[in-house]
Amino acid sequence: MTSQVSSPADQADEANGGHEAVVGEQRRPAGDKEIRRLDRVIIRFAGDSGDGMQLTGDRFTSETASFGNDLSTLPNFPAEIRAPAGTLPGVSSFQLHFADHDILTPGDAPNVLVAMNPAALKANIGDVPRGGEIIVNTDEFAKRAMAKVGYDASPLEDGSLDAYHVHPVPLTTLTIEALKDFGLTRKEAERSKNMFALGLLSWMYHRPTEGTESFLRTKFAKKPAIAEANIAAFRAGWNFGETTEEFAVSYEVAPATSAFPTGTYRNISGNLALSYGLIAASKQADLPLYLGSYPITPASDILHELSKHKNFGVRTFQAEDEIAGIGAALGAAFGGSLAVTTTSGPGVALKSETIGLAVSLELPLLVVDIQRGGPSTGLPTKTEQADLLQAMYGRNGEAPVPVVAPRTPADCFDAAVEAARIALTYRTPVFLLSDGYLANGSEPWRIPDIDELPDLRVQFATGPNHTLDDGTEVFWPYKRDPQTLARPWALPGTPGLEHRIGGIEKQDGSGNISYDPANHDFMVRTRQAKIDGIEVPDVDVDDPDGARTLVLGWGSTYGPITAAVRRLRAAGLPIAQAHLRHLNPFPGNLGDVLGRYRKVVVPEMNLGQLAALIRAKYLVDAQSHTQVNGMPFKAEQLAEALKEAIND
Repeated sequence: MTSQVSSPADQADEANGGHEAVVGEQRRPAGDKEIRRLDRVIIRFAGDSGDGMQLTGDRFTSETASFGNDLSTLPNFPAEIRAPAGTLPGVSSFQLHFADHDILTPGDAPNVLVAMNPAALKANIGDVPRGGEIIVNTDEFAKRAMAKVGYDASPLEDGSLDAYHVHPVPLTTLTIEALKDFGLTRKEAERSKNMFALGLLSWMYHRPTEGTESFLRTKFAKKPAIAEANIAAFRAGWNFGETTEEFAVSYEVAPATSAFPTGTYRNISGNLALSYGLIAASKQADLPLYLGSYPITPASDILHELSKHKNFGVRTFQAEDEIAGIGAALGAAFGGSLAVTTTSGPGVALKSETIGLAVSLELPLLVVDIQRGGPSTGLPTKTEQADLLQAMYGRNGEAPVPVVAPRTPADCFDAAVEAARIALTYRTPVFLLSDGYLANGSEPWRIPDIDELPDLRVQFATGPNHTLDDGTEVFWPYKRDPQTLARPWALPGTPGLEHRIGGIEKQDGSGNISYDPANHDFMVRTRQAKIDGIEVPDVDVDDPDGARTLVLGWGSTYGPITAAVRRLRAAGLPIAQAHLRHLNPFPGNLGDVLGRYRKVVVPEMNLGQLAALIRAKYLVDAQSHTQVNGMPFKAEQLAEALKEAIND
């Protein structure tokens, strides 16, 4: 798991760039086929967006998780619902890195590429290292299909793939043959070729099969003939691997039992973990959970998931637009719910006025931003970290909002609980900044015990809290807690607690409308002081060698940064690492930490937003290392950049 400290051997392995490593020769024969043991492997499935590559990858991942390997995934798909078939923009892929020890990233380069057509081969061949294995669906390499992506001659015949171990497999023909007795049309039978490929890869890497067969029967419960056809294609792929001479070797990757603390684990994606974190927070707060949302990639999965859990007191509202979604959520917060709104960058822009209203009203509200490439519509299905400054400053007036960012898919659970803690304790909207890489990626997650979760229960106002000069007892909605500066939370309809709400400035204490300049100055400074005073843990620094260079990250860069740091340390280069969960306010010890190092490097998937904040607040010459190509950092490239910084 990413939270575990690996052994020196594991660190060296993480540093090898993701290429498979044979750690044992033939272990036991299976007929006349050799079985080799690997400690890790990276597989990428690639095809048209209609070829079922995401489903294939998900099923292989689920079986790998049930087997007990550590894993990390990277789904990558077009923004179009159905991109033009056979074209480069229409290629969909799913990369899975699994190992017998703790790993951090989906891997830099696939050891095995499954290419369902010429477009999939051309779009991904540049990432496959020399000597890698390529399984190609030869049935799709017709002249027209190859010409569509710029192949003048077949790459299977012109020698351009001589540096790789190529396995030509007529996947479509074999699938149709396997399903000839099911009474399906050719087109219907062709749709199962992804299950044939899954069966073949499951044989190659000794993956369990029962879960996939059960999944298919459940998925197609209303069409049992289709379910059995897919199962037949899956079994045919397995049997093809077992019997064909094309695949003389299969591989084993042992479970990563030593990498995990004791507990019950499941594979989980970032959006699913975040959804579960919100439900857990509502239960720990003993408050109903209300989600006011509008569908937007890549945040929609949270709305879909939470809508399934009415039994936990969850209410979901799919609004007509982003503004209505957050307006309903803020109304639910006023009514005493743990209120959430989910979106991505373009939606945050639309929600900004209501976020400012929540700042003025001082009500708890979680604003979940699953960041994607921008500006405007940008790259809806690709990842980026470019909404940090928008979360910090993207409102009119002085409207400070706390910002929390998870670092791995599983960590989205804990980050959601932490964001809820801050919102409820300090009566403020809170930004939770995840991104597309975390949202769609997955890894093993240890299911926590209930007693490990914090107590988030709050006390609502029950009666008057202020005595006037004439002795009258009244309720003042802006009379603050002396420690947190939070105002009381009064449920509407409670006798005696009637008070004004709205966006016009309030008088300190009484909450009456006030245009007094001195009062406005006081209220602005008080709201800022409340955010500045939020208690957050100190940032931890990993520096075993007394390094002079610190790499500082936030959010989803944790995996690639940590993998790069392992690589450098394995090569004998000292480097320190710190990673931020809390971006507003910063941890109290961050200034002291930054001052201990000669050089600070900040890798980000933007053009240097955290680095700019660090420079402004701490007067530290933080150096940016940035990337905005819609993909996460590769550990190898990041390690080279950090190496240059160390040696500079």
